[in-house]
Amino acid sequence: MSEKNPSISEAESHVMEVLWRAPAPVVAEQIVVALAETRRWQAATVKTLLNRLLNKGAIAAEKDGRRFLYQAVLQRDAWLARESASMLQRLFGGRLAPLVAHFGSQQTLSPEDVQALRKLIDRFDHEQ
Repeated sequence: MSEKNPSISEAESHVMEVLWRAPAPVVAEQIVVALAETRRWQAATVKTLLNRLLNKGAIAAEKDGRRFLYQAVLQRDAWLARESASMLQRLFGGRLAPLVAHFGSQQTLSPEDVQALRKLIDRFDHEQ
């Protein structure tokens, strides 16, 4: 993985989601509070994840008195694009149609989903 687009674990992604949603840099305690309901992680766990993300270059930290302010460096869109492409390649050989067919067979597609897929196919047809 390049430093510009580091590999992020599932646990680290939860911390990143908090940082991506934050309108400004946040302290570790704010991340602990934001994750308290869904993760119930101790502050030490969050700080460990923050240090891993810092070492990977996914986030930046700025000293503010006796604490650090954290913010995302890795853009969510870049991470999502890489993760999506990796999953598609790994599970469906890089082909989109089998992915859509799989999800369509596993759960009912709403009329809105079907319409969105038709629009997407039409757009691809016009681009080629």
